[in-house]
Amino acid sequence: MEIADWRERIDAINAELLRLLNRRTECALEIAKLKRERGLPVCDPARERQVIDAILAQNGGPLSNAQVEAVFRAVIAQTVLAEEGSEGGKEGR
Repeated sequence: MEIADWRERIDAINAELLRLLNRRTECALEIAKLKRERGLPVCDPARERQVIDAILAQNGGPLSNAQVEAVFRAVIAQTVLAEEGSEGGKEGR
């Protein structure tokens, strides 16, 4: 395959990642809504650690566990920002 072919594959994967990240965030927003309704804290560091540990257990590389953890910590941080923004309605679209 040529460079352009690999880039085309990456572009398709990027589109799928975006779709999945938005789907994941929609789920997290629903959970945050339920937590607020029940008077529970939205952030749950124990759950975040559980998510990271579970994903690291599935990592077969080539990304190192440290790299995977950094990616998922960034995803979680951005999800928290979306949850905070969702308190006032849909923002960022």
